[in-house]
Amino acid sequence: MTRIDAKFAELNAAGKKAFVAYIMAGDPDYDTSLEVLKGLPAAGVDVIELGLPFTDPMADGPTIQLAGQRALDSGQTLQKTLDMAAEFRKNDDSTPIVMMGYYNPIFNRGVDKFLVDAKAAGIDGLIVVDLPPEEDEELCIPAQKAGLNFIRLATPTTDDARLPTVLQNTSGFVYYVSITGITGAAAAQAVDVAPEVARIKAKTDLPVIVGFGIRSPETSESIAGVADGCVVGSAIVGELASGKPVGEVLEFVKSLADGAHRA
Repeated sequence: MTRIDAKFAELNAAGKKAFVAYIMAGDPDYDTSLEVLKGLPAAGVDVIELGLPFTDPMADGPTIQLAGQRALDSGQTLQKTLDMAAEFRKNDDSTPIVMMGYYNPIFNRGVDKFLVDAKAAGIDGLIVVDLPPEEDEELCIPAQKAGLNFIRLATPTTDDARLPTVLQNTSGFVYYVSITGITGAAAAQAVDVAPEVARIKAKTDLPVIVGFGIRSPETSESIAGVADGCVVGSAIVGELASGKPVGEVLEFVKSLADGAHRA
């Protein structure tokens, strides 16, 4: 059982919904993002998504694209992202970390070496948005053999014919993208999300977590109310980009987490 599996079992037993927070590793610099990372569990975050900066982030909107660029400009690398996770693990051995990014940096490092290093650093799962299920032999299956969850995205365009393929080798949880488009592009609506979550849950026992388009405690609560939890990324990254102190950013994160936990 991974930390992700354990966390969802714990939340389920308590009758609670999950709050998942995304930050970009190295944004705006290594030390600041590490400080935010370390502060997330106390702000109520159940699962952390740690973004791996990449030069061509095709699924991301302007907010996260710019965060990735700031991180790269400050010298963030795959190794430094693993170092951040390892540093976090010195004081927290229970909060799951999912590394989210693109395949190119992993491929360049070498899949076998990456998986050994990621496991050693305390990474629990991967979301690699540009590897479709047809490429599962590349990374998904080796990752699961190495003890890491491989989390797949389902979208509004994932129809009933495609859904079983998407779910086939997914583990940890299913990330349902609430809108068609890029991150930060539109607001999520619970009335639209609820039937899609139900459709996915009819095909899998995995938790279904909803992301994209969640920017307020109210939306966090409403979306978590129709799913097993919610993910917020662009809104948190935007707070950090505005130059607010880390403490204020974490207060904002707590307000979102409190919303999800009220659901």
